[in-house]
Amino acid sequence: MAEAQNGSAGPQAVPAAGARPPATPEGIALAYGSLVLMALLPIFFGALRSVSCAKSKNSSEMPETITSRDAARFPIVASCTLLGLYLFFKIFSQEYINLLLSMYFFVLGILALSHTISPMMNRFFPANFPNKQYQLLFTQGSGESKEEIVNYEFDTKDLVCLALSSVVGVWYLLRKHWIANNLFGLAFSLNGVELLHLNNVSTGCILLGGLFIYDVFWVFGTNVMVTVAKSFEAPIKLVFPQDLLEKGLEADNFAMLGLGDIVIPGIFIALLLRFDISLKKNTHTYFYTSFVAYIFGLGLTIFIMHIFKHAQPALLYLVPACIGFPLLVALAKGEVTEMFRFQLSGFMHAFRSCFFPESQPSQHGPGPAWSYESSAEILPHTPRLTHFPTVSGSPASLADSMQQKQPCPRRRRQQSPSAM
Repeated sequence: MAEAQNGSAGPQAVPAAGARPPATPEGIALAYGSLVLMALLPIFFGALRSVSCAKSKNSSEMPETITSRDAARFPIVASCTLLGLYLFFKIFSQEYINLLLSMYFFVLGILALSHTISPMMNRFFPANFPNKQYQLLFTQGSGESKEEIVNYEFDTKDLVCLALSSVVGVWYLLRKHWIANNLFGLAFSLNGVELLHLNNVSTGCILLGGLFIYDVFWVFGTNVMVTVAKSFEAPIKLVFPQDLLEKGLEADNFAMLGLGDIVIPGIFIALLLRFDISLKKNTHTYFYTSFVAYIFGLGLTIFIMHIFKHAQPALLYLVPACIGFPLLVALAKGEVTEMFRFQLSGFMHAFRSCFFPESQPSQHGPGPAWSYESSAEILPHTPRLTHFPTVSGSPASLADSMQQKQPCPRRRRQQSPSAM
């Protein structure tokens, strides 16, 4: 959801007594332009890092794969979460709720920011830096039934990054400054795009289509999302002041963009980048097409919001753009023959499996672009949420077993993508 707070009136409007003065055209342009730039950075770099993440042998960096069943359930889970937060803010004191949420996101933000800056910080360490390796391993059971719950590998450099991120965390906790909020928000977005992987394009269409309806309903149909976004003091949105030119860093008249409007299209764009790489044509046609589509959709969102002076569901414009532009490219390249049949069957299977799980996986058509599924060639170590083989040993042996064994029904780990 994109919104301008307390400053969406035109520059000629006369402010009421005690109200904030309307934002200047320059301030509005700076705020909107900054939001667009901040949204593009985690998508672009998160997509690039998702390729390396998919090939990682480190279990702590393995991505979580979203299946069609997860995608079909996600709008329902997100709606229940949003409504629950709305009721909490109505029933309980907003001050105490935000205190608990601040502590929760304080910890998550430090970890996310540390993971984000770690690759960049490695360049600044001298060659003779005493770097020691550590591993945090937590398992359940023993012998053949042993299951890894946490397997996190880190080193001394990661601890330095964690200390630097803690400084930002304390700054956010004490001041709730918008810069600290944005640092955490950017880290959450980049980590989401990097670590959440769609298993095929059909799943991406199901997820984006479901959240398209979710976003439109909760913004236009009710005041729930706007109320939660204004009451929720946590880095779940990017903000930028429209009065920065007048008040400097202490400005408080913000425009905002929800992280869900970055991460959800971002994981779809990252999937198209991995698809481009799988073609081995040394071109990133679908990635750049969807990236330009995102810029167009977000720009249209901001334009409509500025014209109508009302918060807009950004996915209303982003979803048709991010799906439609690559579709036109696939149509021009002749790679869309089986797309409609594949999308429909994929959606119906996801809907049925959401409530009536099936033992047999669905069989999809051979459409070259839209039936693409992350393969072992590109994603050799990507775990699936559908089957989890029980293997003792190192993460590498776990990945090897997943490639060698045929899928069979196992005890499923209850996971779903976090609502953004």
